[in-house]
Amino acid sequence: MLKTLKFCYTIWTDSALRPDALKVALVVGSLLFAINHGGAVLRGEMTRERWLMGLFTYLMPYTVSIHGQNSTRSRHRINPSR
Repeated sequence: MLKTLKFCYTIWTDSALRPDALKVALVVGSLLFAINHGGAVLRGEMTRERWLMGLFTYLMPYTVSIHGQNSTRSRHRINPSR
């Protein structure tokens, strides 16, 4: 389990994957944040819990982007002709 967590952390913080993942997180996360929390922001109803959920709204697309980039990189290592 610890080995898996260490691997996930290493991939999640990979400086080669980070720039694209941050762009995806900014665009997709902002759209999702507006959809899910925009009304609460406009009404002044954001609680600590909602802000925490808003943070996860950005972390999820970042993580998905990192996973996709890493999967593609791994596939190219296995089969360089692609």
